[in-house]
Amino acid sequence: MKALGVDIGGTRIKAGLVTRDGKILRRLAIETPIDPGEFKRALAAVITQLATGEEELAGVGIGCKGIIDYETTRIEVLPGLLRPLEGTRLSELVPLSVPVRADNDAKVALAGELLWGAARGRRHVVLLTLGTGVGGAILAEGKFIRGVGGVAGHLGHYTLDPDGPVCICGNHGCLEAYFSADAIEAEAFRAVHSGCISVLTDRFRQHPERIRCRDVFEAAAEGDELARLIRDRATRRLAAAIAGLLHIFDPEIVILGGQIVEAGAALLEPLEREVEWRTRGLLRRKVPLVTQQMEDRSGIAGAAALLFAENGGQYTQSPISTGAA
Repeated sequence: MKALGVDIGGTRIKAGLVTRDGKILRRLAIETPIDPGEFKRALAAVITQLATGEEELAGVGIGCKGIIDYETTRIEVLPGLLRPLEGTRLSELVPLSVPVRADNDAKVALAGELLWGAARGRRHVVLLTLGTGVGGAILAEGKFIRGVGGVAGHLGHYTLDPDGPVCICGNHGCLEAYFSADAIEAEAFRAVHSGCISVLTDRFRQHPERIRCRDVFEAAAEGDELARLIRDRATRRLAAAIAGLLHIFDPEIVILGGQIVEAGAALLEPLEREVEWRTRGLLRRKVPLVTQQMEDRSGIAGAAALLFAENGGQYTQSPISTGAA
């Protein structure tokens, strides 16, 4: 059996034909149109192209940032340039008479990990996606925690400091305002713009706006003091947030995904040490921090997992919307 998986991102729409074991047979990617009308036409065209010639499809799974009503596929909140799509039911944009499921992109990532990755066989899991922002998903007693309005799991808005910097959500001192690619790059920009002594200043003095998070981690790994300061301060805050989440949810495992995780040991080793000492007093055990283990991390296979998850918590307990004929 096959399903279509679709990942709606702020810059690209990625889609693919996925087998039950998580393999992507065919894939397409296009730039995300900003105009709502163009977006709907482009999404329908991608789905139609991939579905052509496929007689039996389990359905279409869609992952999208923001707050998605899982039971209706309605986009409740969608920050950024795609905000005009709020109120749209994604199932109505699918030009096929097949089951359609949609969810927040971080929950989609965890659905994929449940079937084919680090969460397989687990009942208590916390997942964090560390990229431009910070996303999250929580599995407790084998079920996804959604909350009353579907907001549960937005771990990037865990408040670390009530008087901290303003976050995109309007709160102050959120985890995302301290540990995200945007936050780390902003701090590096300020340091280079101020002329601080660093290899980052040497490399980006003329164009500090070109600094990327990976540049900071690479410089830190090379021993640059400024880069280490930025990395270590951000990592301590992430560790403090994870420690709080461990005390709240007591998971079997914490899964980390997103572009920042590509830093590897430069991030994971100090993070593990910091989390361990912050939690050993009550937990009395070391909770594994692991990276996503799915072969595909584009979001495509994870979206298809919404159709394949037989024991994925609420993924078999809620109504499935149907696409248009």
